[in-house]
Amino acid sequence: MSVAITGIGENSPCLGKVQVGERLEEINGSEIVDVLDYMHFSIEKDPTLTLLDLSGKQRKLRVKKPRYEDLGLEFDSFLMDTQRGCANRCIFCFIDQLPKGLRETLYFKDDDARLSFLMGNYISMTNLSERDVQRMIDYRVSPINVSVHTTNPALRSRMLGNRRGGESLAILERFAQAGLDLNCQVVVCKGVNDREELSATLEKLISMAPAVDSIAVVPAGLTGHREGLYPLELQSREDAADTVARVEAAGQEALRAHGRRIVFASDELYLAAGLPIPDYDYYEDFPQIENGIGMIAMLREEVMGALPGLVPPQRSRKVTAVTGESVFPYLRVLVDEIENKCNNNLSVNLIPIRNDFFGGGINVTGLVTGGDIVKQLGGKPLGEALIVPAVMLRYDRVCFLDDMTVEQLSQELDIPIVIAEMSGEGLIESMTGQPLGGV
Repeated sequence: MSVAITGIGENSPCLGKVQVGERLEEINGSEIVDVLDYMHFSIEKDPTLTLLDLSGKQRKLRVKKPRYEDLGLEFDSFLMDTQRGCANRCIFCFIDQLPKGLRETLYFKDDDARLSFLMGNYISMTNLSERDVQRMIDYRVSPINVSVHTTNPALRSRMLGNRRGGESLAILERFAQAGLDLNCQVVVCKGVNDREELSATLEKLISMAPAVDSIAVVPAGLTGHREGLYPLELQSREDAADTVARVEAAGQEALRAHGRRIVFASDELYLAAGLPIPDYDYYEDFPQIENGIGMIAMLREEVMGALPGLVPPQRSRKVTAVTGESVFPYLRVLVDEIENKCNNNLSVNLIPIRNDFFGGGINVTGLVTGGDIVKQLGGKPLGEALIVPAVMLRYDRVCFLDDMTVEQLSQELDIPIVIAEMSGEGLIESMTGQPLGGV
């Protein structure tokens, strides 16, 4: 096995010693299969590389460098290997519920353990070989993000549509016993893994602390495109309230036993239950904020903390801002605070966008599409700018999930688009059109 070298960084200790096109076989006698092997073995001081030169002849090269310094070699792909897809048929899979006609990459189901460590992706563990498991333990790959959903083996196999669903729970315990840090996720499906099943799952996971560092409990996202799929139902307000109550009870028990809550319900569950979002301090160190856990509390804290630095605009400014339906009431309160601080020189028309693109029960901000914004705002007076939360856009800030670009949205509505980063400072600056502290 060997991996082709496609580039050499300008500060690489291999510069002038390794050629583009050579292939890396081993480091210090250990085979290099992918990025995990490369990262683990390349940190050593003065490593010896086994290479295949441009003629296919094997050669060895000792590279002089300090421990932990990057070798600076570049490869065809980040993983140095093919990305692993998902072998499951989860009853709640969001990708199975996507409308047709989107870009092909959106339909790829990732379940790659390497990306769990490197990019924060969640894995089911059902496609891990014994070599994968042992290597993760030996290399101390941590933290690992795991989609657990239930600790009932038979139920997990059914939920994941894979007989290995239950068997792979043993891998979770092996990771915990090896002292790897685990962030767990539970997607709650009504009538499947909620209520008593949820309580049992949380009790089992919390018993694995401190290896289990955090647990996020989130509702299944159900779109309007579920033809032929498992007949799941949206959680009612009562269902969501029951889920939140069980999560908070488990968190309180974890606080007593371990000094930390460990488990948290998503903001979406509090909104669905009609319950107030907990205060900032409740979320401790916000271990799973990217999973929608505590985002509202953090934004509220940041806005209130940044307001003293807001210098009111010198001229009148009217803008429109869009958001998802679920968070609208909370965001409206924060926008009112910003407006009040601006001495009547700022007017923000905050509009919740109904999600017709995905349909069903989808009402979160991050899944709003450009097409829905155009349909619902077209022909309306929008002021001098349209504020779009960055969370609605792809990582490159160029386009929405429906492939409409920010530039196209601007042209369709004939208005400048301002992208608001999801922070207190970002929200204030996007709306006032000036940095905190004034121009």
